[in-house]
Amino acid sequence: MINSTQVSYFALAAYFDTGLFKYLYFMVIVSLYMLILCVNLLLIVVICMNRSLHEPMYLFLCSLFVNELYGSTGLFPFLLLQILSDIHTVSVPFCFLQIFCLYSYGSVEFTNLAVISYDRYLAICCPLQYHANMTSHKVAMLIVVIWLPPFCAVFITTCLSASLQLCGNIINRVYCDNYTVIKLACYDTSVNNVYELIAASLTVFAPMSVIFYTYMRILKVCFSGSKQTRQKAVSTCTPHLASLLNFSVGVSFEILQSRFNMDSVPHMMRIILPLYYLTCQPLFNPLMYGLNMSKIRIKCKSLLLSSVEKCRSFHRFVHTE
Repeated sequence: MINSTQVSYFALAAYFDTGLFKYLYFMVIVSLYMLILCVNLLLIVVICMNRSLHEPMYLFLCSLFVNELYGSTGLFPFLLLQILSDIHTVSVPFCFLQIFCLYSYGSVEFTNLAVISYDRYLAICCPLQYHANMTSHKVAMLIVVIWLPPFCAVFITTCLSASLQLCGNIINRVYCDNYTVIKLACYDTSVNNVYELIAASLTVFAPMSVIFYTYMRILKVCFSGSKQTRQKAVSTCTPHLASLLNFSVGVSFEILQSRFNMDSVPHMMRIILPLYYLTCQPLFNPLMYGLNMSKIRIKCKSLLLSSVEKCRSFHRFVHTE
């Protein structure tokens, strides 16, 4: 038996020797991470620099893109380091830091999507009262609600897990996972399990209830409203629903992997499926909103074209000199 005082690191058992292919995997993941950084930063800059986009919906989207940067940064540098390493271990403090980052990312994602659905509900169902209801003070308060409760809930979860006495240090994952760490505990973990249910209710089920309620109201208005109302609902709600569905499917993969015996699933699939919501969502959201929302698309094109023109002007200037 290994006491908690002796566990100074965790061994990540899901990694296996890929030979020279590790350099290919490294380049693929670096490219994906750079693409995620570029598209999310582009949309954040576009929203912050254009006063015409300083509306509640775009500010909530900006918060969503910041969360994508936060979540991907909690995973990708770690993956890149582990791919090139011959020994796949991680220190206990860093492991719990990663658990905090990834779990808070997922929780913030749900609360952010819930706030966006509430904003769409007000815009579609109460258009005349929208600006009276969605004041700048309320927008600031909602952004605090997006971030603060999930961070507090996940912080307590991480502290409870970090206080456990562990009888092992092998994690059969490619990154640190809270449920896998809890299973290494030497004694009963009922307190952790009960708190995780409470935290999940606050950070997942409560936001999902808000989303379900708001969309029931939006659908009711769409069926009884004009064609223009239906078109507005479809244009603004489609990216949100696609994002919610994509993230929910990814989180489902993670829950299945953690809670059930997946030995019958091929080893590579057991690695890829839990990574889905952490790798695809940060790229899916900016592409979905950037391509589908005309205001953002136009501003992005304008910014990119002006940047290209400045580069050309600088190039011509250098040559003339």
